[in-house]
Amino acid sequence: MGMTITEKILARAAGHKTVAPGDIINANVDVMMCHDVTTPPAISMLAERGIDGVFDPDRIVVTPDHFQPAKDIKSAQLLKRLDEWARRNKIKNYYPIGKAGVCHALLPEKGHIRPGEVIVGGDSHTCTYGALAAFSAGIGSTDLAAALATGELWFRVPESMKFVLNGSLGKGVYSKDIIIAIITRIGTDGARYRAMEFVGSTISELSMEARMTITNMAIEAGGKSGIIGFDETTKKYLDEHLTAGVTEYTVFESDPDAQYCRIEEFDVSALEPMVALPNLPSNGVAIGECEGTEMDQAYIGSCTNGRIEDLRIAAEFFKGRKAAIRTIVVPATPSIWKQANKEGLLDIFADADCVVAAPTCGACLGGFMGILADKEKCISTTNRNFVGRMGHPKSEVYLASPATAAASAVEGKLTDPRKFMS
Repeated sequence: MGMTITEKILARAAGHKTVAPGDIINANVDVMMCHDVTTPPAISMLAERGIDGVFDPDRIVVTPDHFQPAKDIKSAQLLKRLDEWARRNKIKNYYPIGKAGVCHALLPEKGHIRPGEVIVGGDSHTCTYGALAAFSAGIGSTDLAAALATGELWFRVPESMKFVLNGSLGKGVYSKDIIIAIITRIGTDGARYRAMEFVGSTISELSMEARMTITNMAIEAGGKSGIIGFDETTKKYLDEHLTAGVTEYTVFESDPDAQYCRIEEFDVSALEPMVALPNLPSNGVAIGECEGTEMDQAYIGSCTNGRIEDLRIAAEFFKGRKAAIRTIVVPATPSIWKQANKEGLLDIFADADCVVAAPTCGACLGGFMGILADKEKCISTTNRNFVGRMGHPKSEVYLASPATAAASAVEGKLTDPRKFMS
């Protein structure tokens, strides 16, 4: 019996010829991602056991992102502790404030993600990196401490679900609309502890940035990981970004007779711009079913949609127009900020009366830079719209693509982006 790409990667990491869903394995971890929220507790756990060093500083990537720059004393203490630990352990791949960015945009950009590897991070959206044909999963602080100390971690090999996406996206429809539609179909637990494998002609047409949006939200369906196979788009991206790291990698592909616990097929040609209504990412509806709902804020950024492609899309709707509501734009990394500035995108946002922030997770998790008040509504390009996610428990978050968010910002209400597209 054949194996899926996920099973092959885990078998390699565990030193086995084969693995099957349900197997318990101990795997070597190739890359560990650390940020300012979950890493300090892991450091404390290690310190309690007399462990100050790390297994291999070259396999660890550190960046503050959730509360940077520090918003208050507590976040400043977290940032200080992370900084001191990273410097004490001589973490080569440490991106302090000034170089820091939203982790799931920064690591691929800096060449730390390679196909065929096992990557873990103390953040649920670590599944993003699966867009580069890697097995990547979020872990808690306890598992992070174990991985930092030993370089290994145990896994239960997940079942794999296949999502076959065919057809071409219509005007005003993007990868964010695809993943909202998928989560709406299967529910927030539809892929619980499963590897979500995305294939099909639609995937072949998507840029790497668009693919990352899809794998980023695998966790919103309960997935252990999201993964997309290697192709020419993957190779081109790696050729451009692996200059600072190891340039060799191993490509795995799913066997034709690999077993999947479930296969879902989608014709994206019929898909319309989607909005996930409060308070779950699975509450997706076509824009026509909610158009006209008044908003108080628009938020364009995050590890889901804060990349340069997303900013380019959003900027098209602000050219020569003003935002009718409070609008916050957050480039995900310093490089993205610089590129947006070079292309004049930041001027477009500023001229439209948007606020452009430094790279940070910011309001996505209710941190800062855009917290919502009682009963306020926000159209957001982020990945979660749970109760209280971006502020007051009686506020509301509506998830959508950068195009829908920007069009809605201009109109001050949920708006079909196709209204502005010729």
